[in-house]
Amino acid sequence: MTIVSLLQKRWHNRRMQTEDHRQRVAAERRERMRARLLASAMKLVAAKGPAAMSIDDVISAAEVSRGTFYKYFSSPEELVRELAVDVANELIKMAEPVVQRYDDPAERVSCGMRLVARLALEHPLAASFLVRLGWPDVRGPTVLLDFVARDLAEGLRRGRFTPMPMALALNIVAGAVIGAANCMLKPQCESDFAEQSAAAALRALGMDAKEAARISRLRLAPVEMGSQSLLSGGMAEAAA
Repeated sequence: MTIVSLLQKRWHNRRMQTEDHRQRVAAERRERMRARLLASAMKLVAAKGPAAMSIDDVISAAEVSRGTFYKYFSSPEELVRELAVDVANELIKMAEPVVQRYDDPAERVSCGMRLVARLALEHPLAASFLVRLGWPDVRGPTVLLDFVARDLAEGLRRGRFTPMPMALALNIVAGAVIGAANCMLKPQCESDFAEQSAAAALRALGMDAKEAARISRLRLAPVEMGSQSLLSGGMAEAAA
């Protein structure tokens, strides 16, 4: 290899490294801005609901321009949809390792319900968002519904639950979770309301009252949330 070709190769490598660095920095900057908008929207939805949130609300809370908003989202509705997807994925990531400790689908359903409802105790912003959104929302992601339906379907197949349409089973679980989270956001709510709600949902799904009570009181393993989690508020702090 000649000196000229060696110098050309080194120059090319340096240029590629510079371009890669610039692309990485730009991607990180975009992700931080998206996180900032999502975190701001989450606070707004938790406070006033998705229907009342406007672009002006978001750009004011995030302290960005209207043009910046439109670089990432076409409307508040799209922002809420993407936020719902991210929250759903975080809920699944949080719950799945704990839920999968149980072989019984009824125990998995109860565990998942209690984990989500108990967000109100340590992460009230996340719980308020879910309550305001009305999870599972028809505009929201099917991934969360699929996650719940998986264990309900197995419970129906194994005879743990009374035969019923999946839509009804999902409504029983979703209604109990949202109702429990809403109650547990209030200081006067009983500390075991998540367990009471899980037991009531299991009874509505057709389980014996004694068995439902036992399952709803099983010890829950601790959950893990990343430092940049939307649910824990870490993303909001990082984007600030």
